[in-house]
Amino acid sequence: MSDKFKFPKDFLWGAATSSYQVEGGNSNADWWQWEKQGKADNESGLACDYWNRWKSDHDLLMELGVNSFRLGIEWARVEKADGVFDEEAIAHYREIFQDLKKRNIKTQVTLWWWTSPIWFQENYGFHKKESVEIFARYVKKITDELGDLIDVFMVLNEPMVPLGQGFLAKAFPPGYMNPFKFLRAVNNLSGAYKRSYEIIHKKYPDAQVGITYLYNWYESEGFGILLNSINRIAQWYRIDLFGNKIKGYQDFVGIHYYRLGKIRFNWRNVKMDSRNQIYMGFTIDENPENVMKWISYPEGIYKVLKQASGKFKLPILISENGVPTRAGIDDEERIEYLRSHLVFVHKAISEGIDVRGYNFWSLMDNLEWLYGYEPKFGLIEMDFKTLERKPRKSFYEYAKICKSNELEIEE
Repeated sequence: MSDKFKFPKDFLWGAATSSYQVEGGNSNADWWQWEKQGKADNESGLACDYWNRWKSDHDLLMELGVNSFRLGIEWARVEKADGVFDEEAIAHYREIFQDLKKRNIKTQVTLWWWTSPIWFQENYGFHKKESVEIFARYVKKITDELGDLIDVFMVLNEPMVPLGQGFLAKAFPPGYMNPFKFLRAVNNLSGAYKRSYEIIHKKYPDAQVGITYLYNWYESEGFGILLNSINRIAQWYRIDLFGNKIKGYQDFVGIHYYRLGKIRFNWRNVKMDSRNQIYMGFTIDENPENVMKWISYPEGIYKVLKQASGKFKLPILISENGVPTRAGIDDEERIEYLRSHLVFVHKAISEGIDVRGYNFWSLMDNLEWLYGYEPKFGLIEMDFKTLERKPRKSFYEYAKICKSNELEIEE
């Protein structure tokens, strides 16, 4: 006996990658400089070399059976100096996007995925008001040159993560711990996004334009009212602080869901250590068996979708969902994670929540920012010495779902 969960017609099945994390060789980016200063576990180097191997990676997308692909454009690659655009790099992106269109794979393109050109950080930074027009100039160039090949504009990726890590925790570029610069950066980046929304819609009135939010499910135990208040503050910080500033400037909402965050308080840990999930005494419970200590909670994705639907009243794209492991080819943990979460995605859809698509994170193992190459998120195993790609067992399980537009669960 088995249960079959059929998804809506034209549902977008996809996989996601990030330009900096897979392309390799982005030496003009601030994160590259950050790595060279020893502030991350690994230097990205060639990464997955997607910049040169994109065609064979697109062959793997065809084998996977997706009808959508989320990828990014690296700002530092296309604007290597202030106001000086690299036409060869833009043409290269055009070739990549054209190939996806020929394969009938819709493009979900992110324009800012946490990294900025070195010249931008040295001369501007999002804490300075000039950053709004500088970013808008970049977005206009991309819209003019590549917009005809972009189906969904995911302009910003999880903006509160790099803003908090870069301006409050000193963990990401530009490396500040300054609440005043943080608030200015929030205002400027939200202003830059609104300008971008207007620029894109002026050229393409029917475009789908939005951002993605990190929307994990948080709970707390002990301390009663205090920790419940912390939960609400966490929600405000992660979603509302930025989201309220761009109200009316989103055509969809992108949701990233990975895990459960159980918040506790420990007086002995009153310090700021975001890498180890310590925030002035407030900590998040850990799963010691997981490579990044994350706690999986499939029902959380259903709760998140209900919450986001009620708040935004917009179509939803699940732009990222995945689990880090240390697995090789046989990755049953990833298969179980995928299937258990999709059951709850289907439940949300069956209750009328307007979920238009799902992207698994990630197509292939890649650089996980501060954590380097140890966490394995990929449907495809990467050998970072030889750059050989090997589809995992989860790749083939996900392919069955993508090709049939349904999830089958054996009882």
